[in-house]
Amino acid sequence: MTLTADERWDLIEKISNKVVTFSKFKHTLKDALGELTVKPLTGIPIAIAVLYGFWSVFSSFAGTLCTDGFFVKLFDGHFLPWIQSVFPGKGGWFYYIFVGDPAADNCFEAFGVLTSGLFVAIGVVLPAIFIFYLMMALLEDVGYMPRLAVLIDTIFHKIGLHGYAIVPSILALGCNVPAVTATRILETKKQRFIMMTLLAIFIPCGAQLGIMQEVIPESIGIVLLYLIFGYFLFGFILNKITPGKSPEILIDVPPYQKPLWNNISRKLRMRLGGFFKIAVPFVLFGCAIVNILYLSGTIDWLARVLTPLLTGWFGVPGETVGPLIAAFLRKDLAVAQLSAIEMSKYQMITSVVLVSIYFPCVATFVMLLKEGWKNLLGSLAVLVTVIFLYGGLINVIWKLLGVQ
Repeated sequence: MTLTADERWDLIEKISNKVVTFSKFKHTLKDALGELTVKPLTGIPIAIAVLYGFWSVFSSFAGTLCTDGFFVKLFDGHFLPWIQSVFPGKGGWFYYIFVGDPAADNCFEAFGVLTSGLFVAIGVVLPAIFIFYLMMALLEDVGYMPRLAVLIDTIFHKIGLHGYAIVPSILALGCNVPAVTATRILETKKQRFIMMTLLAIFIPCGAQLGIMQEVIPESIGIVLLYLIFGYFLFGFILNKITPGKSPEILIDVPPYQKPLWNNISRKLRMRLGGFFKIAVPFVLFGCAIVNILYLSGTIDWLARVLTPLLTGWFGVPGETVGPLIAAFLRKDLAVAQLSAIEMSKYQMITSVVLVSIYFPCVATFVMLLKEGWKNLLGSLAVLVTVIFLYGGLINVIWKLLGVQ
């Protein structure tokens, strides 16, 4: 049976009258809150408050409560003295690799696989990523993330992205590995390339943030300002020089809803499981490799060769070559190493920024390769350029301000 256009519309109207119920709209508190969080005038202050609360809970729970309040006392007061006394071959190379400096009185300075390695992974990083992913899952489940995407869409268009880019950007603050995968929600190759490159260079993972909170709590704000500025500066440049299109955002904004704890616990199990499978082995492996390089004299040789570049262009001590090598394995491990090097406050800030914008950790490197070797090579070319230009610029800024 063939229907005319008018007959089809009549049929549609009859069906809709039977299945659709019309009633008077009631403007609830949930609707009002949804409108307030998506309009720039009210949404931006609310977003700042949410992100500030996010950071406050993150630093208080991970740094103050868990790391300083429990794990430091457990590892430094009990575990370190015990393993220093029972591990065989004290003073030998095997002891140095797995336990570290026998004279160290804390796990940060010992830098052995079983001391610094376990302390960094379990005592510092695990609490940091646990609270980060818990809060991230809550924001996703209640429906705030789509509103944040709409709110910052205009800003992200300046760097060739759109509001959905906030999802991989925030995920990267937990771990860059799932963040690189999340770039697939962006429509074009240009957007995915820009996003992956900016993630690999300018966004520190939760593990690195946890170590920064432990090592340089008074300067972490300056480091993050440098990274945020670089994120948008080089994003703007990449948008201008990368061919391709940046389409407008099309997003469904659901109503606010009560979080489902089954969803949140499932996300936590999945993301924390990835941490234990990927991050912990690389932290322990990284400690072993760096210690072997120190024992073989490789680090000292590289420091002598690269000192003119490091001290002249970047303004940091030659000893930072060790952390830069460790950064390719784990950036959190590299930041922990920096705490053992004697340098000024401003050299420390520059060194942490350099480690942050340095080559992505090997796990992220592999994920970038999975997304395509052309993208990987392009990202690495941008990365090398950024390291030399931005790292040198930071040193110039300190000199212009008259501080070193």
